[in-house]
Amino acid sequence: MSNPAAVIIGAGDATGGAIARAFAAEGLTACVNRRARNADQLEALAQSIRDDGHRARAFPGDARVEDEMIALFDGVEAEVGPVEVAVFNIGANVNFPIAETTVRVYTKVWEMACLGGFLMGREAAKRMSPRGRGTIIFTGATASLRGGSGFSAFSGAKGALRMLAQSMARELGPQGIHVAHTIIDGAIDTDFIKGRHPDFDHAKAQDLILNPDAIAANYVMLHKQPKSAWTHELDLRPWGEKW
Repeated sequence: MSNPAAVIIGAGDATGGAIARAFAAEGLTACVNRRARNADQLEALAQSIRDDGHRARAFPGDARVEDEMIALFDGVEAEVGPVEVAVFNIGANVNFPIAETTVRVYTKVWEMACLGGFLMGREAAKRMSPRGRGTIIFTGATASLRGGSGFSAFSGAKGALRMLAQSMARELGPQGIHVAHTIIDGAIDTDFIKGRHPDFDHAKAQDLILNPDAIAANYVMLHKQPKSAWTHELDLRPWGEKW
């Protein structure tokens, strides 16, 4: 049976996983993606969604490789159903002084945080445009708007991703496709942040850490918005975040 699909590129165990669970709970089949080296973790995420009574499939692949992204979308459309939602959620947050930022680092971050977004967005648009419907969401960051010290590679890639999303929104909106860019401005409740935040438990207790499920709820909201009031850019931050 053909079921509408939500493709989540960069589906880890925190934000990406929460987004996948949220769309699966809405009745879509969550088609989760990470690189092949994380295939076991990816399948565990898909199984946990199925254990909750929802639909999910794991599609390992490298978002930076054109042939793999084409194959992913072809596979979802053939094996699951029409792609109704596509979410790009790869981070690539690194900090290097400019004098220590190598071409390899800069290129790799750009490939992960921007080129992968282009490939996902293009392949999603190819499938959605003939149907005249669909939602494409790109996850941005504080660096999407301003470059911090030591974040030349990350801010360059995230700024480019934001412009990609805006260009696609202007082109695809009149075709019935909702393109949105989110700015996640603040620390997210992940193992990575927990190991580096100086007062994580206190901050979390005070709702000063972004909850992945709360982020995911906003992504579902964007997908369900009526055409007469679409949001292109949505910023999400804890109530006490300085901005």
